[in-house]
Amino acid sequence: MSRFVKRAMELAPRLERAQLASLLGAVVAEHELYEASLHSLPNGFVVLDPDHHVIFHNKAAERVIPFQKGFEGSDKPIWALLHDADVAEFLQHALGTKDTSLTREFVLDANAGPVILNFSLMPLVQGGLVQGTMLLAQDVSERKNKEAQLRRAESLASLTTLAAGVAHEIKNPLASMGIHIQLLQRVLTSNKPLTSQTLGHDLEVINEEVSRLNAIVVDFLFAVRPMDTTLVIGSLNKAVSELAQFLEPELAQADISATLDLTSGDDAVLLDDRFLKQALLNLVKNSMQAMPDGGRLELATKRVSGGLQLRLTDTGSGIPEELMQKIFEPYFTTKDFGSGLGLTLAYKIVKEHGAEIQVNSKAHHGTTITILFPFPHKSPALLSFQGEVS
Repeated sequence: MSRFVKRAMELAPRLERAQLASLLGAVVAEHELYEASLHSLPNGFVVLDPDHHVIFHNKAAERVIPFQKGFEGSDKPIWALLHDADVAEFLQHALGTKDTSLTREFVLDANAGPVILNFSLMPLVQGGLVQGTMLLAQDVSERKNKEAQLRRAESLASLTTLAAGVAHEIKNPLASMGIHIQLLQRVLTSNKPLTSQTLGHDLEVINEEVSRLNAIVVDFLFAVRPMDTTLVIGSLNKAVSELAQFLEPELAQADISATLDLTSGDDAVLLDDRFLKQALLNLVKNSMQAMPDGGRLELATKRVSGGLQLRLTDTGSGIPEELMQKIFEPYFTTKDFGSGLGLTLAYKIVKEHGAEIQVNSKAHHGTTITILFPFPHKSPALLSFQGEVS
């Protein structure tokens, strides 16, 4: 109720007939304004009473939500007024059992083709008490289609980059193999005797290059295939600690002192332990290669707004500013060895975890990599409560 209406109701007993009529006209005008605003929304909006009966719906709800014809004024709960069984089952379960799954997407058939609808339930709070439920139905088909197109474009661009990288990587071992095969052919077609030393050297080089080609293909397949990640709630601190313990001898041999600064609070995130450790291993290895003469490495976790943060900081050679945009690209490397896929795979694994990764670095001043893991999603149940609303 608006402040104007509250004040008018306080004065109503002292108002004359004409003043009351004017007051009633103002209240009706205000009510019509609110109703017109709701009817102007592009998304379906429905208000349910505590028994889940429809007490208000806007015009978009009739167009978006699969209501049966003549549903207005019915004394049946909302799930009994729908002709789509899946949506009805979702609403009956969520409203009837106070399930925490309060948002769901459905693909429904329409005259113009399939549409994707997002249904969200929210408690209707009035006077500090839950007086019913609000249902919001949004057509997200266009957004989903654009997201799918963007993912396909990104996948195609990544695949093109990977293919170009593979072609570039394969040329060198193929050229080396070709040279040594030609040397063997010359010896075989000449009158020179073929010694085991000459034959052994050339075959050893060819065998090494075959192994190199195989490694390139294996890395390529790992980069392009969908990851079979299984995300479960687990301890981020435990994963970091176990990785640090595994790398302790190698870090000590490289004269790198590693320190852990792990949060003492809740460190639960959705993770796949195997893949996450692989990503962190790639990041740590990259830091170690940036500190050939030793240095310091810190792994720290802490709770921040929006999730759990993992920060990896080294005192290595750093990354020049002009290369910062390329570090996660496939086959990009500034080293004389390595496949150039380590950071690419780490980035892919981080994204599979729904996390965000950020790199801050400056040449000769070290590098800090920050990964932000979202907290496991917990939707509130529709539980009634009493108390003041702040």
